[in-house]
Amino acid sequence: MVTRRLVSVGMSDREQRNSNTRASLTKLFAISLVTALVGVFAVNSADADTPERRHVEVLELKVQNDQYAYTDLDPKGPSLGDAYVYSGTAIEDGRSVGRGGGSCQVIHINGEELTTQCLITMELNRGSLTMQSLWVSGTSQLDMAITGGTGDFSNARGTVRYWDIATPNERGRAEILH
Repeated sequence: MVTRRLVSVGMSDREQRNSNTRASLTKLFAISLVTALVGVFAVNSADADTPERRHVEVLELKVQNDQYAYTDLDPKGPSLGDAYVYSGTAIEDGRSVGRGGGSCQVIHINGEELTTQCLITMELNRGSLTMQSLWVSGTSQLDMAITGGTGDFSNARGTVRYWDIATPNERGRAEILH
């Protein structure tokens, strides 16, 4: 009598196996779904900020410097903290497209070689760009990191290369990632 009762109340071996199989398949499906979703989110977030997905804007500009000052701190002559301050106009295709300026402060001296930290802000019609880098005074080429901006350039990154610095032929090429 007891045996019959257990068999009729409990599950048969086949029903037990089917139940276990369903539970295993459900778990496998849930794990597969979660794994797939994590993979999709990981790929999307990894690709979200790659240069291939961003727009690159190139500006070729001539720089016409108009004001320049050198602050010589004590002791007289090149020393830490001395600074160059300058401003000028950005020219594209013979017309003014913006103004800018910045400063370079001496941060390291090695004989005649002065290393400066430079900051520049260039204001254009669509917003401003900010740039920063180290520069060894007297070198004719400088690469600056675009560290941000305003307006259309509020999320800008990229680089600006300057040539013939502090000469009448000074020019720059900005590669702006939007």
